[in-house]
Amino acid sequence: MQVLETVASRFGHELSVEEHQAGWCAYESTGTPLPDSTLAACVRGPAVFLGAVGDPRADGLPPGKRPEAALLKLRSTLGCFANLRPARVDEELVDMSALKREIAAGCDMVIVRELTGGLYYGQPRSRDADRAVNTLVYTKAEVERVAKVAFDLAHGRRRHVTSVDKANVLEVSQLWRAVVEEVAKGYPDVKLDHMFVDRAAMELVTAPKQFDVILTENLFGDILSDEASAMCGSLGLLASASVGGKVGLYEPVHGSAPDIAGKGIANPIAAIRSAALMLSYSFSLHAEAAAVERAVSKALADGLRTADLVPRGMASVSTTTFANAVAEAVK
Repeated sequence: MQVLETVASRFGHELSVEEHQAGWCAYESTGTPLPDSTLAACVRGPAVFLGAVGDPRADGLPPGKRPEAALLKLRSTLGCFANLRPARVDEELVDMSALKREIAAGCDMVIVRELTGGLYYGQPRSRDADRAVNTLVYTKAEVERVAKVAFDLAHGRRRHVTSVDKANVLEVSQLWRAVVEEVAKGYPDVKLDHMFVDRAAMELVTAPKQFDVILTENLFGDILSDEASAMCGSLGLLASASVGGKVGLYEPVHGSAPDIAGKGIANPIAAIRSAALMLSYSFSLHAEAAAVERAVSKALADGLRTADLVPRGMASVSTTTFANAVAEAVK
C-alpha cells in the first residue's frame, strides 16, 4: 500500500482502498473464510489485492471452512481463469538462485496457469475412510480461452509458448494438446512446442532459459510455478495476476508464513510486484508499473536484502526498510 500511495502521488492519481477480511482471520471472526460482504466488495472491483490467507490452525477444518476455500471461491466468482506468474532471475540476485549462475542468469519466463478448472474444481469429489475421489475435467472452451491468454502474452515477449501436459497417459491432456494446437493456428508468428510435465519439471532446473511462456493446467501450474521460485532465489520474489474476468485478482505467490509474522523480516518484493501487475493489467498504467519494477531493481542494486536473500547470520534489512527504499525510488 505504501508503494501504491507513492505511485499515486508521483503520477497524480487518487488511490481508493477498501479492506475486507478473507481466509483465517475471517473464519475466526465470522465462522466462514469468505464472508458475503467481502465477496460483494470484490465483485464490485475494479481490482482485488489479496494478502496470504492461510494458517496452520485451520488444518483440522473441513474443506469448505479452510482459508483456501475462500481463494478458490473468489477466483471462480470473479471469473479469473488465467493465472500469470512471472519468474525472472534478477541480475542482482543470480547468486541466490538454487541453480548454478551459468544456468540461472538471464532466465525470464511467465507461467500461465489455468485457474478455475481441473482437479481443484472437478466433480465428483469425495472422501471416506477407505477411498477418496477427485475428478480431472476440462472443456474445449476452458482450454481455448486460457491458451489465447498465453499466446497473446507471448506475442509481446519472445513469441514462444511451451504447453505442458501429460498427453501420453491422460485423455484430458490429449484434449488440451489438440485445442492448444488449434489456437496456435491463429498466431502464426508464435512458436509452439509441447512438453510432458515430468520433463518440464526437469528442464526448469537444467535448462530454464529455453522458456518464454509456459502454458499449463491448474495442478501442474501450481507445482511448476513454485519450482520456478527456487530458480529465482526466493518464494518472496514472485508475484501473480489472476485475470480473465471483469475484476483482476493480484497476490504474492508465497504463503502466509505465520512463523515469521510480525517479526519484520518478510520479503515485500512479491507483494510490491503484484501491485505493479495490478497497475498494468487492471488499470493500464504501464508507465507506473514500470516505475515500480525499476524501483525494486534499484533497491536491490543498492545492496538492500531481506533475511531470505542473505546467507544465514549475515546482515539484512527489515520489511519496512526495504519497502521505504522502493517507495523513495518511485519518487
